[in-house]
Amino acid sequence: MNETPTPASEADPEPPAATGFRATLDRYFQVSRRKSDFAREIRGGLAMFFAMAYIIVLNPLIIGTGTDGDGNLIGGAADAGISIPMVAAATALVAGVMSILMGVIGRYPFGLAAGMGLNVIVAVTLAPQMTWADAMGLVVLEGLILLVLVLTGFRTAVFRAIPAELKTAIAVGLGLFLTLVGFVNAGFVRRVPDAAGTTVPVQLGDGHLNGWPILVFVVGLALTIVLMVRGTKGALLIGIIVATVVAIVVEAVAKVGPMVDPVSGAVNPNGWSLNVPELSGPVVALPDFGLLGQFTLFGSLEHIGVITLILLVFTLILADFFDTMGTMVGVAGQADLLEKNGDLPGAREVLVVDSLAAVAGGASSSSSATVYAESAAAVGEGARTGIAPIVAGVLFLVATLFSPLVNLVPFEAATPVLIVVGFLMMTQITKIDFTDFGVAIPAFLTIVVMPFSYSIADGIGAGFVSYVLLRTAQGRAGEVHPLMWIVAAAFLVYFGLGPIQALIG
Repeated sequence: MNETPTPASEADPEPPAATGFRATLDRYFQVSRRKSDFAREIRGGLAMFFAMAYIIVLNPLIIGTGTDGDGNLIGGAADAGISIPMVAAATALVAGVMSILMGVIGRYPFGLAAGMGLNVIVAVTLAPQMTWADAMGLVVLEGLILLVLVLTGFRTAVFRAIPAELKTAIAVGLGLFLTLVGFVNAGFVRRVPDAAGTTVPVQLGDGHLNGWPILVFVVGLALTIVLMVRGTKGALLIGIIVATVVAIVVEAVAKVGPMVDPVSGAVNPNGWSLNVPELSGPVVALPDFGLLGQFTLFGSLEHIGVITLILLVFTLILADFFDTMGTMVGVAGQADLLEKNGDLPGAREVLVVDSLAAVAGGASSSSSATVYAESAAAVGEGARTGIAPIVAGVLFLVATLFSPLVNLVPFEAATPVLIVVGFLMMTQITKIDFTDFGVAIPAFLTIVVMPFSYSIADGIGAGFVSYVLLRTAQGRAGEVHPLMWIVAAAFLVYFGLGPIQALIG
């Protein structure tokens, strides 16, 4: 686990050709060339799945409970008890198929699923202005445009135009973002209640670390760190499994229950954040894929004008475009798979699959799917190839049938991995030249805005705009790639989207 693989472009020559199916897999996925092995890849796939599996529960709560402009739940469901399982089935299906496709075509350890943040845009911004089918049509349209940008070479060209030190900053910022996500999801860090009479936005727990779930998180984090420091193979996966077992025992004895009761709405601040680690109901449940194909590509024009449609699609494109880019750079950088200039060999194939995932997410009414930052959990286990997302993808497909078993893993047991991975990604900060303020300050803004705004795209935007500004102020505007000017201008529009919409509305 502690070995650092050599980038594919600088790896030692491949060993003499071997024969057999295993050797064929090794050559195709470059397992030995990237200094990995099949055991690491399988462990990495398991860790990736458990780190991402929360989306099967969380995405339906966002997409399946909101109403559209006509006051309807998605799919025309009579109540959330029908819409939530349908969204869960579609979410797991898309995550499974697209992660497998990424593994086979992209051949990198990147898992895909419905993008957090993007699903909120769809549920909160798009759907209330039109029907659910119209909103998902815009997601399909966004994915198709992204695919065109990849096939024309524009998306890859933008990736290559980013200075190497900003790419490093993206990776470091992603590490801090993952760390904050882990702490928040586990309830270790929480918002300060509005009634508290303070301007401090967050605090440790509810002011103190109370409740059994927090203890499970701390035990899982401590165990994972100890195992990692000792060089134990499968440290991250072992930490998730042990913490889950502890959580199941705790729930069986203490009857902690959820933080928010799904029936009464009663709040228990010391309850489990999302999944309650207990097996209830049947182990096997047939999935309902009734949402597949329920979208209209341009139906939104009946509800909104062309200008508004363009702005909404632009928002989706920019958020998805740079969320993926940030995750790709961060995870690949941690795996040491980037070239010296920060480029990713074979990035085009990765971006093609990511664009198709957006299309698939819209076509299945589960929202745009994208590369997941939690893929770094696989890298933490030593995975370096597409075998890991294939393993995770198969588990997502299995999850469509065995969702009760997936729901046994609570946030508190899975999120310690994100904190550990966040630390590993943070170590790349030494590659940034902090003596050159023209790139150091943009790098700093990229790193801090990501977690503080809770948005990968916002952090990248802050870094890009400030980089163009400061290089110009230094009289070094000629060093800025022309595409960086275009992207910086696009981000200025993105950041000012609210006032622009108000001005034209």
